[in-house]
Amino acid sequence: MTQETAAATTDAVLDREETISRDELEALQLSRLQHTVAYAYDRVPLYKRKFDEAGVHPTDLRELSDLGKFPFTTKEDLRLEYPFGMFAVPQHEVARIHASSGTTGRATVVGYTKKDLADWAKLVARSLRASGVRPGMKVHNAYGYGLFTGGMGAHAGAEALGCTVIPISGGQTERQITLIQDFKPDAILATPTYLLTIADAMIKQGIDPASTSLKYAVLGAEPWTEEMRHELETTMNLKACDIYGLSEVMGPGVAGEAVETQDGSHIWEDHFRPEIIDAFDPTVVLGDGEPGELVFTSLTKEALPIIRYRTKDLTRLLPGTARPAHRRMGRITGRSDDMIILRGVNLFPSQIEEIALRIPELSPHFQLELTRPEGHRMDQMTVKIERRDAVTAEGAAAAAKALQQQIKIHVGSSCTVDVVEPGSLERSNGKLRRIYDMRPKA
Repeated sequence: MTQETAAATTDAVLDREETISRDELEALQLSRLQHTVAYAYDRVPLYKRKFDEAGVHPTDLRELSDLGKFPFTTKEDLRLEYPFGMFAVPQHEVARIHASSGTTGRATVVGYTKKDLADWAKLVARSLRASGVRPGMKVHNAYGYGLFTGGMGAHAGAEALGCTVIPISGGQTERQITLIQDFKPDAILATPTYLLTIADAMIKQGIDPASTSLKYAVLGAEPWTEEMRHELETTMNLKACDIYGLSEVMGPGVAGEAVETQDGSHIWEDHFRPEIIDAFDPTVVLGDGEPGELVFTSLTKEALPIIRYRTKDLTRLLPGTARPAHRRMGRITGRSDDMIILRGVNLFPSQIEEIALRIPELSPHFQLELTRPEGHRMDQMTVKIERRDAVTAEGAAAAAKALQQQIKIHVGSSCTVDVVEPGSLERSNGKLRRIYDMRPKA
């Protein structure tokens, strides 16, 4: 830990709930959980119907382990109740509405009361503070504004912390660079791949990304690896921490990573009860340390209480460190709905990123193309990845062979590797698309 990072962690005033014991936290969880399941049952018709069909009643929740008796909530439930069927309060109590893009189906709609918005801002502020951001700092917010929860959620949290917010939103990379140089922010909020895009654009302009005023990056909205963290921290001379959230549960700030440990995001368990289930047999609830699908139940939400929401994110729960009572999430290895099954082998884009960034000649910019050539019964995958600027054609060919071999060894599947020119692949302006599925539709 650098002297500067150590100083950033010692002058923070923590919320009381960050410092309580695990026993105190679990007692608080049980009280809030009992209220939430009864509240959802009484106010949301979907939950009354699902609980009744499952043969459970809110009074059956006598201890935390009883949560496993209750049915799951899925994204499809939210879509079926579109637009406002999941709301537990009348319209005049809904202070704000957000929604997903709806690019893969009907949008999921979420709502917030004034208290929900205050709690959300408090938890984002807690997450930013854990990651090194302090009151009075200038914060460059490059998350997208609008119906997406990232931009406005991060904005409100930074303001609640006492920061000066620069609400640039996503895109307009050249302008982002100008404002970073002119306004000299201390911290930046973005997706990891978009921060990489900004760094690359700086280099093309002849600007050293390590020379800016930025000291902290709080990054989320997509899975990223330790290798990507090293790439960004080395390139930009800053500390990069994770922030986790999803709109159905709240938005960013469900969990945040501590800058002094950088060992996974602590889940703010005074507001959310996490579980890990077997992604292939959801009736099996797994213990701490076992990998599976992350499930969340909200404990304090008014407008849209959420019971056992299946996030599709694959991770594991670990003991708390910087915040001992609050368990940590391991790195998200991927989403169960992003999993590629290639010739019987399961793989995720994050696995390719992890392997590729260990090969010095290759950049973090890659795409996965899935095809099934005419006359073939087997799917094929091509990894298109950019070489680093100084790498020769011979070096690129050797790197392609090395990546192909390492994927075969560590993932267990054969693929084709195509090393392409720097700057030739699509750049992120927010969430980056990694998978291009060009297989014939059934």
